[in-house]
Amino acid sequence: MAKARTLAVDCGGTGLKAIVLDDEGRPVSERVTLRTPYPCPPDVMTAAVVKLAAKTGQHFDRVSVGFPGMVRGGIVYATPHYVTAAGPFTAVRPELLRQWASHDIRATLEQALGRPTRVLNDAEVAGMAVITGQGFEVLLTLGTGLGCALFDGGRLLPKLELSQAPFRRGQTYDQQLGHHARKGIGADRWTDRVIRAIETLQPVLWWDQLYVGGGGAKHLTRPLGRDITIVPNDRGLVGGVRLWN
Repeated sequence: MAKARTLAVDCGGTGLKAIVLDDEGRPVSERVTLRTPYPCPPDVMTAAVVKLAAKTGQHFDRVSVGFPGMVRGGIVYATPHYVTAAGPFTAVRPELLRQWASHDIRATLEQALGRPTRVLNDAEVAGMAVITGQGFEVLLTLGTGLGCALFDGGRLLPKLELSQAPFRRGQTYDQQLGHHARKGIGADRWTDRVIRAIETLQPVLWWDQLYVGGGGAKHLTRPLGRDITIVPNDRGLVGGVRLWN
């Protein structure tokens, strides 16, 4: 679609962000935000995205959405936050699990917004904005939890839900590296955990290039390593244009 404007939406566990971009990824609107509403069944999430779109005040031709969890073909197979009663790491509600299981969030948003819509995992969308297309590239995002996206020669590989894997002391990467953990133990000890996680993942994934992004990256208190690139938190929005390329 020549000269198309893209509404890029980044759905997080604590906040939702949106911006309208031109066909080269340049913003044509201000970035707008909303706090993620809880409880958050599909209809509540959809209404929040529609509200965000209106807040941009700009026309758009298509929609790109980064969504947390396991998403394939626009279908939600698992999402870690929106199935809880009051936000990340609170009690899971069975009725929300049922509502989100196999929900076609792409079709729901496309109908509500009236524009062609594509949905991928949020880390995968961010990865599209930073990769070079050379070799095996990995993006880890530090946010409400840990996001992960894998690319080989510029091609997106099948989603690996690393966030739910055991990491240490019986807890997952999400539980140990998310915002809640950082606030609980402080930025220095949390940075130690991030470095340990990278050290344990390197011999598993053997990346050519590792990128670290997300809102938590700004809280790192020291460098992670020579071959690790810290990327801005807005990549989860900017990658929305590449999603259509």
